[in-house]
Amino acid sequence: MKFICNTATLSAACQSVQRAVSAKTSIPAIEGIYIKALGSELVLTGYDLELGITTSVEARVDENGGIVLNARILCDILRKLPGETVSVESDERQMAVIRSGEMKYSLIGISPDEYPELPTVTGGFPIVLQQDILREMIRQTIFSVAVNENKVVHTGVKFEIEQGEIKLIAVDGFRLAVRKEAIDYTGDPITFIVPAKTLSEVVKLFSGDSDATVSIGVGKRHIVFEVGSFTVVSRLLDGEFLNYRSAIPNLVSTTVRVNTQALIDSIERTSLIITDKIKSPLRCNFDAGEIRISSTTSLGSANDKVPAEITGAPVEIGFNNRFLLEALRVCDTDEVYLQLNGSVAPILIVPPQGDSFLFLILPVRLKAE
Repeated sequence: MKFICNTATLSAACQSVQRAVSAKTSIPAIEGIYIKALGSELVLTGYDLELGITTSVEARVDENGGIVLNARILCDILRKLPGETVSVESDERQMAVIRSGEMKYSLIGISPDEYPELPTVTGGFPIVLQQDILREMIRQTIFSVAVNENKVVHTGVKFEIEQGEIKLIAVDGFRLAVRKEAIDYTGDPITFIVPAKTLSEVVKLFSGDSDATVSIGVGKRHIVFEVGSFTVVSRLLDGEFLNYRSAIPNLVSTTVRVNTQALIDSIERTSLIITDKIKSPLRCNFDAGEIRISSTTSLGSANDKVPAEITGAPVEIGFNNRFLLEALRVCDTDEVYLQLNGSVAPILIVPPQGDSFLFLILPVRLKAE
């Protein structure tokens, strides 16, 4: 293999592909980036057996071929090279020589024969979305995925797609996030669960172009995202996802309309004496046209209040401050509705109009003051 390529272009492509490379594994090949030179381009692949990222860049290829090079070392080298262009040449012993300016490296590579083949995704109705829309939908749900692996299926985001609509759902046992959007889709209804890590990496590849789209293909066990020049392949999660519809309460005894940012600011102020080591629930009192928020820990106490439109019975209820903040911070409306049904039922956070999002948070039992 022998090629010459723009250094910055190759470096940027390798940085993106490296995110799918396994850091610690017993298989040396998947600690590397597979470089394949063919025709007038290089195809770069990173794959950790669960997530794969592939892209191509233009190059002057003098000799077709391929090699697998350690991803961390290759990326570090490309970042530091002095010249505008870089030449890479490898022989049948898998020795790669990298030259740029006066700099020369010799790296021992691995044969492409030892590199695992990426799964292919065929069939299904293609789903095309605006990148901006999917980015927002992921941002407004991914914070609610489970971080421990007690139930692996909840470490992903569930997609429900039917004619004209896409819905993303995330749950971790203490809270639920649902985000809905109208789309141009006329295929059969489908549901699948994508690992949160995959969605995080896909979003990083999105451009800032408001018209840019992402194409999604879904197979039985894998999903593929086409983002610009990048292809992302990931396994899907199997398992019984929570029946989230039954978790959403039907009864509402208290409705609160409040300015989103004012409520966030108040919770942040009241949370300053709560730390990871010194945990305590926020006490929220909904009554008489205001929300009174307080916290008490071994460090002291904090009290604040926010004006609000309150309809229905007064409620005193406790919450994990972080769960409440994370949900409110992703609300994209100036005001939100809070729906409550006593001190032991979950709180719902919904938009003033429509049903584009729904966040559910379980309360925390309060000690008597």
